[in-house]
Amino acid sequence: MFLGLRTAIYHVPDLAAGKAWYSQVLDMQPYYDSAGYVGFSVGGFELGLLPTPAATITAGDLVETYWGVDNADAALARLLEFGATERSPVEDVGDGIRMATVFDPFGNVLGLIENPHFGK
Repeated sequence: MFLGLRTAIYHVPDLAAGKAWYSQVLDMQPYYDSAGYVGFSVGGFELGLLPTPAATITAGDLVETYWGVDNADAALARLLEFGATERSPVEDVGDGIRMATVFDPFGNVLGLIENPHFGK
């Protein structure tokens, strides 16, 4: 049974570059930092970076997770400022829920969800 998002793993060919980019985007340093894995604690969940040879990474095929945000438009704009590429624009999917996705600089899909009902 799923209890909710706990960890999202993103595969990056350059762990140092991945750590630097996500440190900027999240405005924090990782709580766990090793040569084989970097973990950030984000609002009670974990965003993990796993070094993976570039030849085995296919853009958009490895993971798609959605991270809660207060404002999907502002979050999308911030990610684009840090070098992400828009995959899908902010879309109202009904009932006040708004979603968007980007490709991070390493080819992972990073989803954003503004959900006023979560946690109520």
